[in-house]
Amino acid sequence: MPVIAPWPAARPARPLGQRGDTDDAMAAGTTVDHLTETYRAHYKSLLGLAALLLDDTASCEDVVQEAFIRVHSARKRVRDPEKTLAYLRQTVVNLSRSALRRRILGLKLLSKPMPDMASAEEGAYEQLERDELIKSMRGLQRRQREVLVLRYFADMTEAQVAETLGLSLGSVKAYGSRGIAALRTAMEAAS
Repeated sequence: MPVIAPWPAARPARPLGQRGDTDDAMAAGTTVDHLTETYRAHYKSLLGLAALLLDDTASCEDVVQEAFIRVHSARKRVRDPEKTLAYLRQTVVNLSRSALRRRILGLKLLSKPMPDMASAEEGAYEQLERDELIKSMRGLQRRQREVLVLRYFADMTEAQVAETLGLSLGSVKAYGSRGIAALRTAMEAAS
């Protein structure tokens, strides 16, 4: 992660002959020319980075442009001009995250459409089918009923059902298949 220097504190002035090259480079920060060269050399790679994080070209271009604008405004604080590209990459990633957060928030705030309402007739048929299913389930053997309820209504895997009931996996499969066959026969007879 690039290091950004805090705003330079006021230092006592030294005579020009005693100033070192590192002080000059640190005071200068990233130059506009260096940033322009970085833009020309790395714009497409940064656009590709944004494209991996976002889904549309316009947002990618906006993010990369915003990253360059932010680096340009903070160019005096970048200690090492060679780390400008790293700073740009991190800025692109952060701006992409922000863009995705805004989209998610926007989707959450959109009004949700009303669900399609079933007609009264459909509701009555569903109630009749549910009542027939419950009546048919009561006619099953206890183990078959337990396996079917845990497997299909509690949404457990066969291994979880076997562990819960203390049965082998083969027994769960056998009770399940026999239970479904008996349930199908009972439901057809009720129709």
